[in-house]
Amino acid sequence: MESTDAMDVLVALGQPTRLDAFRLIMRHEPEGLPAGEVARLLEVPQNTMSTHLAVLSRAGLISSERHSRSIIYRAELERVREIASFLVSDCCGGRPELCAPLVAEFSPCCVPEEASNACC
Repeated sequence: MESTDAMDVLVALGQPTRLDAFRLIMRHEPEGLPAGEVARLLEVPQNTMSTHLAVLSRAGLISSERHSRSIIYRAELERVREIASFLVSDCCGGRPELCAPLVAEFSPCCVPEEASNACC
């Protein structure tokens, strides 16, 4: 990931409503969430939410798919991986043991619910 791409992602997430919307959509992976439901759950007018979702989409953090009259939004997990990798790529100056706590922080999020009750 280039620095300019990282800045686009961070700017998109740097607004409270967009950050909340992105986190909400992440919680609903892999099925996604209709735009209207995102607006309702966050108590934001639909036209305002549409603008926020467009910013997140342009940053590559979410994608949309039309299902009949609804637009379903899903997180772009590869983009999330890219920004996380970009942010920690120089971590610990070549001493991976120092990064172990950081890596462990993500592990509970990636365990299927059947295998663990851990939840992010």
